[in-house]
Amino acid sequence: MFTAALRRFQAKWRSYRHRFVPWVVLNLSKNEKTLRQVTDRSEDKVIPDEQVSQSLLRLFRAFPRSSGGLIPGVQTSFLPRIPLHQDQNEDVLFQALGFCIERRPSSLPFAGTGVFVSRGFVPKGATVAMYPGTVYQPYEPILLQSIRNPFVFRCIDGVLVDGNDKGISRMVFRSCSGRDRIGPYMTSDISWLTDSPQNPLAVGQYVNNCSNERPANVCYQEYDVPDNFPIELHQYLPNVNYSHCTQRRLRCVVLVSLRDIRAGEELFSNYYTIVR
Repeated sequence: MFTAALRRFQAKWRSYRHRFVPWVVLNLSKNEKTLRQVTDRSEDKVIPDEQVSQSLLRLFRAFPRSSGGLIPGVQTSFLPRIPLHQDQNEDVLFQALGFCIERRPSSLPFAGTGVFVSRGFVPKGATVAMYPGTVYQPYEPILLQSIRNPFVFRCIDGVLVDGNDKGISRMVFRSCSGRDRIGPYMTSDISWLTDSPQNPLAVGQYVNNCSNERPANVCYQEYDVPDNFPIELHQYLPNVNYSHCTQRRLRCVVLVSLRDIRAGEELFSNYYTIVR
């Protein structure tokens, strides 16, 4: 029993250690090829935010929407999405952006789940995935949600995104999403909490860390949803603010390809970021 418990702990530690700051500091010299150095958020852009918006709008507008359940006075384009089977969602993604991605066991030992390009071709500079979850400002409480949680992503300015789809994190996201809905219309997508996300890009939290042998082919880019992003398309965004009173734009984190990526390749990001 002790041996089995030790193995489970070791497996969890291998997954979590890349986000544990003391371990990262002690192992920087062993991972020089995996480091990204930025001075501020302005340098943390591989592509312009406008290009990210264009990719998301192209995908979201390709999803079919219902023609019923209108609210008086609400524009007719503000319609709920028709739920699709996962294969149909992947077909929409392929037609809109030219590739598909899927979760399956990682090619790395002890890495658990990974994300692969299953169809098509990802060109350099493409928006490949999104990091879903509840968005916390630096002053907001996240202690309980962060316990034994390897899916908390820290942005350069201290904003946190909790991408855990289980436990307290799951309940918080569902609660905040339900709170922010406009009548029957959702302003965020909760389907990423399931095994078959309606937004096929919302699997970025499962992208594994790179190594000196397997360098990163995607990187994280912080993306604040612009004010002119169509309100009727917010229902496809897999992020929600923890605070209902926040005046800041909704923070999303997308993964952008650093090079051309072909079908069959696993996506690898970089958990180490040094801010000077």
